[in-house]
Amino acid sequence: MVKITLGIDGMMCGMCESHVNDAVRNGFPSVTKVSSDRKKKQTVIVSKEEISEQQLKDVIDPTGYTVTSFRSEPYQKKGLFGF
Repeated sequence: MVKITLGIDGMMCGMCESHVNDAVRNGFPSVTKVSSDRKKKQTVIVSKEEISEQQLKDVIDPTGYTVTSFRSEPYQKKGLFGF
C-alpha cells in the first residue's frame, strides 16, 4: 500500500473537496481512501497500487484544480489490525 500526498490549488469549499475526491475514486479503482482539505490545500490518497504524478494530474486537471506538489511513501496501516 502507498500513501500519496498531493498539493492542490483552487479548492474553495466542501464541494471542491468532493469533486477532487470523486475524480480520484472514479479514476483509480485501487484507491482505498481519499480525503481533501481546502485549508491545507492538499489531498491524501491511500492506494493498493502506486499511482504516478502524471496519472493523477490527468484525472484532476480536467476538474479545474491544479496539482502543485506530489509525495509518495509506503503506507503502514496503524491500529489493532495493522499487522
